[in-house]
Amino acid sequence: MDEEYDIIVLGTGLTECILSGLLSVEGKKVLHMDRNDYYGGDSASLNLTQLYRKFRPDQTPPAELGRDRDYAVDLIPKFIIASGELTKILVHTDVTRYLEFKQIAGSFVYRDGKISKVPSTEIEAVKSPLMGLFEKRRAKKFFEFLQGWKDSDPTTHQGIDLDRDSMKTVYEKFGLESGTQDFIGHAMALYLDDDYINKPARPTYDRIILYTSSMARYGKSPYIYPLYGLGELPQSFARLSAIYGGTYMLDKQIDKIVTDSDGKFVGVTSGGETVKAKQVIGDPSYFGAGSEKESGTLRVIEVGKVVRAICLLKHPIPGTDNSDSVQLIIPQNQVGRRNDIYIAMVSSTHNVCAKDIYVAIVSTIVETDRPELEIVPGLNLLGPIHEKFVTISPLYEPTSDGKQDNIFITRSYDATSHFETVVEDVQDVWKRVTGTPLVLKKREVDVQQ
Repeated sequence: MDEEYDIIVLGTGLTECILSGLLSVEGKKVLHMDRNDYYGGDSASLNLTQLYRKFRPDQTPPAELGRDRDYAVDLIPKFIIASGELTKILVHTDVTRYLEFKQIAGSFVYRDGKISKVPSTEIEAVKSPLMGLFEKRRAKKFFEFLQGWKDSDPTTHQGIDLDRDSMKTVYEKFGLESGTQDFIGHAMALYLDDDYINKPARPTYDRIILYTSSMARYGKSPYIYPLYGLGELPQSFARLSAIYGGTYMLDKQIDKIVTDSDGKFVGVTSGGETVKAKQVIGDPSYFGAGSEKESGTLRVIEVGKVVRAICLLKHPIPGTDNSDSVQLIIPQNQVGRRNDIYIAMVSSTHNVCAKDIYVAIVSTIVETDRPELEIVPGLNLLGPIHEKFVTISPLYEPTSDGKQDNIFITRSYDATSHFETVVEDVQDVWKRVTGTPLVLKKREVDVQQ
């Protein structure tokens, strides 16, 4: 390993694979390493054997669950917003040629003790039990205001300044009830908590427009999902990198991050050999993830935890019209929490499990010292649970921007139900590594109905 590279990338999670793919396309010489013998890191999809090896090493998967190879169970539950940033990257890089996408059948929200569909058409909106008649009229005016907004035309602003006025002010102007605010802020703008309400309205406006334009794109729901699981995403970006000359090494233990006397990155030692590069990018697990390194440098800090329960069911989620895939949001106010609880469910339609099995993942940000109890409101909506695997994952962030030492660390995958924050991290790291913003082109994605 005496070659020198422009960039070494550690870990094959989605963030790292997108970056190595994009950097390879730009002509950088990239070496990509992972301690695991599979792609995906924390964002992998596992077959049954791998799933049991990870969660119940002393147990073999029960035969009734079907064939090992029929499974690709995501460790991190996220969907792709149809008009979102990840779609733009997939299309810009032409990675879509390695993937097939399918729609998620419906988006649902839990309110006043029952599950309701997030309306995807005007007709559904009129029939929706989420609002009474008068509230529907007020909400219609609110959405017409958002859809009609033009920055350059003050007559569309109705006296509101999106960059100054808080979202609370906008809600109050249209007289929207707290339940409707909950629904808009959490089921459409997809905020995890209510902090957004007292901040300027612009980001919420952007999020609602993203949601409605994604919904309009394919109907049914604003989400798409790759056949064979989310683990296909990092692998597809790895293929892209390889086409452009990227080198991949799986199953390589990383023994040491080598720095010079000024603390600047020199290379990576693995199996007694050191490979050199100008810069390194990697996930927090390769940089101490909370523990002090031998150099005494604390490179990442823990900023919270996420609890996730992977549940295998033998039926769709009750109250979701027998949908083969759903997103179900439990807004925090509905269950007396600070953060929302998310349920993401997929099934054999997406080639991720055996026929008549449904994979539902319940997740939230940990608020107490008893995380498993915190997801009970979500688990209670699933009906009988056949198998359950629980993880509690710390969320890490880098302590520095990497510009001083050429060590660029990505963030852990958060509790959001989509990939927008992952792409924000990609854009952020890209700008720090290259010194220029990431610019993408626009094309369309084919989706199976």
